[in-house]
Amino acid sequence: MRILSQSQPAETQTRTRILEAAGRLFAKRGYNGTTTRDLAREAKVAEGTLFRHFANKKAILVELATQGWVEILTDLLTELSEMGSYKAVAQVMRRRMLNLHKNADMMRVCFLEAQFHPELRDRIQEEVIEKMTDVAEAFFETAMERGIYRRMNPKLVAQIFLGMFAIAGFSKTTMLGENASEKDMQEMAEGLADIFLNGVLAKPEGVE
Repeated sequence: MRILSQSQPAETQTRTRILEAAGRLFAKRGYNGTTTRDLAREAKVAEGTLFRHFANKKAILVELATQGWVEILTDLLTELSEMGSYKAVAQVMRRRMLNLHKNADMMRVCFLEAQFHPELRDRIQEEVIEKMTDVAEAFFETAMERGIYRRMNPKLVAQIFLGMFAIAGFSKTTMLGENASEKDMQEMAEGLADIFLNGVLAKPEGVE
C-alpha cells in the first residue's frame, strides 16, 4: 500500500507508519497472532502512541482494509476510464488479478475476521463496500453519459462489476489454483471482461 508521504505532518506520518506496520504483521502472522505490542514495536512507536491514534487493534484492521481497497479501486477505475473495448477491459482485469494476488494475504485477514466479529463486518460494509460502490457507480454513470456503456442502472452495474472484480482478485488461489499460469489468468480475465461487456445470452442470427 502506498500510504506514507514525506510531505505529511508528523502525527499523520506516525499514523500511517502504524498502518504500514500492521499490513506487514497481519499478512505475516495473522490478525490474532499480532499483538498491539508487536504493532508498536514494528512501527517504532510507544504502545501508548498507538492507542492515541487508534481505539484498538480492530480499528487498525478496519482502516487498513478501507485504505487498501479504496486505493486498489481508484487505480482500477483510473485505468478503466473511457475504456469500452473487450481487449482493454481484459488487460486491466488481468493486471488487477496479479496486483490483488500480491495483497491476497492481507485481504483474506480482513474478510476472515469480519466473519467472526459483527462490529468489524459492519464497519467494512460501511467503510469499504459502500465507498467502493459509490465510486464505481459514479464512474459508470459518467461512462454512460459519454456513450461508452448503454444506459441502465449504474449502481446495479457497479455492484455486478465489483463482484467480478473480487472474483478476479482472488481467483488464483480460489478458482485457478496456486500453479495457475499467466495464460490461465489471461483467459480468465478475458472471460470476465467478455461476460461483463457482452453478457452470456446468445444474440439472434443477423444481429451484430
